[in-house]
Amino acid sequence: MSIAVISLHNLNAAKRIFMALFHLAFPVKDLKETIKFYVGVLGCRVGREHSEWIDFDFFGHQISAHLKPEECSVARANDVDGKQVPVRHFGVILEWNEWEELAERVKGSGIDFIIEPGTRFKGKVGEQGTFFFRDPSGNALEFKTFRDIGNLFKAA
Repeated sequence: MSIAVISLHNLNAAKRIFMALFHLAFPVKDLKETIKFYVGVLGCRVGREHSEWIDFDFFGHQISAHLKPEECSVARANDVDGKQVPVRHFGVILEWNEWEELAERVKGSGIDFIIEPGTRFKGKVGEQGTFFFRDPSGNALEFKTFRDIGNLFKAA
């Protein structure tokens, strides 16, 4: 069994030897405004780039923005705990203090939240902070944090 497979079964993040990384490709309307948003607001680092796409270091994971305006659309939403959550979205789970810092940075940038920063399942298994907003191309992003990361996959 490889270290990567073992790490997926070991939720104790502090003791992981290797963490599996994800890659996500998504459409954008304009590469310059995408760079401004992902670097300027979210603090991502630019990786490889081409006239039709750009890679970002998205909190240690690789995301690729592909210039494809005709593929950009706003995702429909489902009701989750009384909030309209975009069905198609991506994001990361941060430590609580990092999540709070990012929420303040996003607020300060003037971006409109789809769902304002708040806590769900307060005092229960899976207590988490979450917020949603869209990038300039309409892609929905969610940023989460957990009081106890060990409860990430635990049923309520």
